Amino acid sequence: MGAGPAGIYAADILSKSGLDVSIDLFERMPAPFGLVRYGVAPDHPRIKQIIVALYKILQRGDIRLVGNVEVGKDISLEEMQKHYDAVIISTGSDRDAPLNIPGVDLPGSYGGSEFVSWYDGHPDVPRTWPLDAEQVAVVGVGNVALDVARMLTKHPEDLLPTEIPDNVAEGLRSNKVTDVHVFGRRGPAQVKFTPLELRELGQVPDVDVIVYDEDFDFDEGSEEAIRASNQTKQVVKTLIDWTLKEEEDLTASRRIHLHFLHRPVEILGDGQVEALRTERTELTGDGNVRGTGEYVETPVQAVYRAVGYFSSPVPGVPFDEVRGVIPNIEGRILGADGEWMPGLYATGWVKRGPVGLIGSTKSDARQTIGHLVADAEADLLRARTDDADQVGHDAMLAALESAGVRYTTWEGWELLDAFEHELGAQAADGPRDRVKVVDRNTMTAISRGEEHDGRLY
Repeated sequence: MGAGPAGIYAADILSKSGLDVSIDLFERMPAPFGLVRYGVAPDHPRIKQIIVALYKILQRGDIRLVGNVEVGKDISLEEMQKHYDAVIISTGSDRDAPLNIPGVDLPGSYGGSEFVSWYDGHPDVPRTWPLDAEQVAVVGVGNVALDVARMLTKHPEDLLPTEIPDNVAEGLRSNKVTDVHVFGRRGPAQVKFTPLELRELGQVPDVDVIVYDEDFDFDEGSEEAIRASNQTKQVVKTLIDWTLKEEEDLTASRRIHLHFLHRPVEILGDGQVEALRTERTELTGDGNVRGTGEYVETPVQAVYRAVGYFSSPVPGVPFDEVRGVIPNIEGRILGADGEWMPGLYATGWVKRGPVGLIGSTKSDARQTIGHLVADAEADLLRARTDDADQVGHDAMLAALESAGVRYTTWEGWELLDAFEHELGAQAADGPRDRVKVVDRNTMTAISRGEEHDGRLY
């Protein structure tokens, strides 16, 4: 359940486990690939190349894609358990982790994942985005924060060669931003940027990256982090190099300001975001920080919260609202009584939280599938029906058709994929690899070989 990297890797590993298995991969979107399609910035085609590997897995045909099906809406978990011996939940993390400070609900305060979904053409978010703020704050020091800052400052003409949807390009043309301020509560040696992402930030045309000497401090914990990690060493070097820039060389029309040792404490405004209040922090010797009691107010008209992702509950499955995961032991899902719920498994971010790169989902999936195989060999997995005709792929599709669900298939994705590539080849601003279709009804109609009105977003 979930056709992103976690679900596809789990299905692939299970298909090669030696068990005699039949695998259906369910996805609530009409298209597969999850956050690789809807969570990676369009100007990062290198990361999107992961789709090539995932594509090859599904193209084999032994894993069947069933798209445009939402569990809890189109079909219940209980119904799925009647048709399958085991269900693996790999729904990922699809919303923003909470930032519990006053003013977080003010108009002009946005979740970073919502903005990412907009510029990546997610069909379930609005087609327009308010871009009338000149000064913006981004809270967070991970790669998503960098993506948000970069996409807010990048000029639309520099994005046109990508797969950016037409409505996003149109919206970015009206973007009034001049300054984006990125805030992190700890020091430069504790940020979660990857070196490549950070270096790319300094290569955006007509955008200056500005850092501040007073935000640079290194305690023993910081020095140890630099010695222990070449990645941290590279990040710190890049940041220090930026401190050496001369003011007269900062001539770009847009600027990204990186602020360290600033803890966000309140979003200020009377009916609308007007400023972000932060408390200056200081390192405590072990890489952690404490407040100094000194407060700074930065005038901004919008705040983007990029402090991490958070999973959503799956109807019929227990959910830990604090950690944002499904309770489990190494992938075996636990019920309210703390006991394993036979036949139910989890993998990926919904299992362990939003940590690790996409590739790390492979080892995670191996652990979950290892337990599933052991349980199958112990004869512990059974579909919840006495009617053998109700078990498996054909019975599932019959149930979906009976319920009027317009599900999509792998063959349908290939139709949509070809359609998007053709849109790219015919783009008015010059050939591109693809142009995404955003409208869900159009995506579904193309995938099902049905007529549609040509609405792309």
